[in-house]
Amino acid sequence: MQALAAELVGLKVDVVLAAGTQAISAARQAMTTVPIVMAGANDPVGSGFVRSLARPGGNVTGLSLLLDNVTPRQLEMLLAVMPRLARVALLANPANVSYATLEANVQTAVRRAGIEVLPVHARTPEEIGVAFAGMARDGAGAIIVASDALFTQQLRQIAALAEKNRLPSIAPFRQYVEAGALMSYGQDFTEHFRRTAAYVDKILKGAKPGDLPIEQPTKFELVINMKTAKALGLSIPQPLLLRADELIQ
Repeated sequence: MQALAAELVGLKVDVVLAAGTQAISAARQAMTTVPIVMAGANDPVGSGFVRSLARPGGNVTGLSLLLDNVTPRQLEMLLAVMPRLARVALLANPANVSYATLEANVQTAVRRAGIEVLPVHARTPEEIGVAFAGMARDGAGAIIVASDALFTQQLRQIAALAEKNRLPSIAPFRQYVEAGALMSYGQDFTEHFRRTAAYVDKILKGAKPGDLPIEQPTKFELVINMKTAKALGLSIPQPLLLRADELIQ
């Protein structure tokens, strides 16, 4: 990604759209004056991309994910389906600069729920396979998939491995559920990317990135794969069914 970012600098582009924390980090390191519109930023302030959400400063603006509240709610949904869950795996990429914040949030949530979290790391598609083998070996009863560009790229692999290992999974985006995962809870990622166009438009019309506030999601969706639930022998509680935005049959 650093090589790609350097190539864009050489092309003298007017604005860069960077998707995912690692891409944003590479773009920011390579470009100090080129406007950068970010999408899928897990923690733009904590990651050092912007000074604040209201007044970013510098040459970076765009859209942030809101994961502080999402991951604890994902855990709640797993517990609603599996009230006897004792150990949950967290599939995360430690190369992601927001990883420390994510793990701290998960640790706080599991302590409150009285269960154990098993952090499992993967930086490559090959390591994802190794991670699932470790989950099965260490007795994880379910899995939370962290938001990461690698995992989104490999969502079909992750859904297939979860099914193979009979691990109920919850992920941040509906595309995982469409690929066979049990549940997703998070923002509409398609709409998230559409919103970046408004930032690009404003910048091309003369707005300074540092003056454009960071946009956070306000709407979240719950999607459940009923076919996967049946295959895993799970009964989805009625309150969760009523809360769902979509049930995939």
